[in-house]
Amino acid sequence: MSTAPYEIIRVRVTAKDAETLRTLLREARPDVGGRPRKGEDGSFSVDAYVSPDEAEALEREGVVVTTLENATATGRARQAEVGLGDRFASADAVPRGLALKVKDA
Repeated sequence: MSTAPYEIIRVRVTAKDAETLRTLLREARPDVGGRPRKGEDGSFSVDAYVSPDEAEALEREGVVVTTLENATATGRARQAEVGLGDRFASADAVPRGLALKVKDA
């Protein structure tokens, strides 16, 4: 599976026991989000942010990887919600600094 290098997905990595999860995290060193959680069945899980290729590499005996969301798409959607400009600046504020001062057309 070849993907763009900037595509990141959030996955839940669930291992059958704590030692299996520790070994996986030590070997693969994924970017984890939060602390491991213990399930009622004795399994341990943690959320991780990885590329789709890295997600495939995390799967092994005793480990299940579940895709939760495309973090890149979610991030872009959140960035689209952010407005442009300085909402705290007064309407007649003049830019200061070393940049060129131009009027918007």
